[in-house]
Amino acid sequence: KASERTLNLKDKLDRVFSLFIRLKYSDANGYCRCISCGKVHYYKDIQNGHYMSRRYMSTRFDENNCRPQCVACNIFNQGNIQMYRIGLIKQIGEQAVNMVEVKARTSVARYSDFEYRTLIKYYSVLVDKLKKDKGL
Repeated sequence: KASERTLNLKDKLDRVFSLFIRLKYSDANGYCRCISCGKVHYYKDIQNGHYMSRRYMSTRFDENNCRPQCVACNIFNQGNIQMYRIGLIKQIGEQAVNMVEVKARTSVARYSDFEYRTLIKYYSVLVDKLKKDKGL
């Protein structure tokens, strides 16, 4: 069924994109800092936090919207959004953060199976490269 296939592709993209974000922001030893609280965790023990909720498909896979975030902030503290926003502004600037907010609230994104597969391949290549470059 097409709807089941699309769900599986979205889940696959979620997994590889999450891995990409965590590896991208990790140091040479695979450790990265939570955008909200600043605690350091191994990339396998931290999550891909979304500034604007994952329910907004237009920013779900937007690299400006995603950063490593610890489970405590992401799940138990409902994203710790105030601190997330402050951390994100420090990294990409207030104008770019405002653009993410506008994009999430005003754009609608629907991905075709082809687009999902293309993004899965793209981020898989980047994940492999990051793992190789960092020796992980």
